[in-house]
Amino acid sequence: MVTPAEVEVRELAKRARASLEQRRGQYLQLKADLERLKGELAERQRYRELCTQVAVLLRTAAEQARRDAREQVELLVTDALRYVFGPHLEFQVVTQERAGRSEAEFYVVSSFGSQRVQNRPQDARGGGVVDVVSLALRAALLLLARPPLEGPIVLDEPAKHVSEEYIARVASFLKETSSSFGRQVIMVTHNQHLAHTGDRAYLVEMKDGVSRAREVAVSLT
Repeated sequence: MVTPAEVEVRELAKRARASLEQRRGQYLQLKADLERLKGELAERQRYRELCTQVAVLLRTAAEQARRDAREQVELLVTDALRYVFGPHLEFQVVTQERAGRSEAEFYVVSSFGSQRVQNRPQDARGGGVVDVVSLALRAALLLLARPPLEGPIVLDEPAKHVSEEYIARVASFLKETSSSFGRQVIMVTHNQHLAHTGDRAYLVEMKDGVSRAREVAVSLT
């Protein structure tokens, strides 16, 4: 015979287990959110480092050369943004003198009819814009650097935050960049649109603790 005290203990244990499972679910969700935020922070830090490199490129040139380079960077990145997202976006480089040296700030201008809104790339339409700006800035560094920089463009998970709606255009942009400037593009990606844009693609799999690569068929379109 079960006593009332035993019934009460079992009910308390049941409630405790339910509470524990609820807290475990909350913990797992918070852990996943933390990992996501760490990844976003790392992306922002890499983007900041890239912007610093471009700013150094602009500072090392004479005033006229710096002006020409700025215009070319603006044109190239604007073309990339419009190629992917449409004609309403424009890239701007704003330079100013601070403590005896030139500094550059980057902005994306969105046009809505007669209204123009200026934002930093990371604040303009989310991570997708940052990814495309980063790709175009890398191309600008290679094309405008003096003396010229040789070698391929190497990309690790490019356009990771670009939505499926625009990723095919990013793939086409990379293909066009490679063809137009005669520059090989080597990238590591999990995105099928990007992977099948290449002339050759390799699938890397891990088996028994060993990574193995095998060539896979790609689309010729």
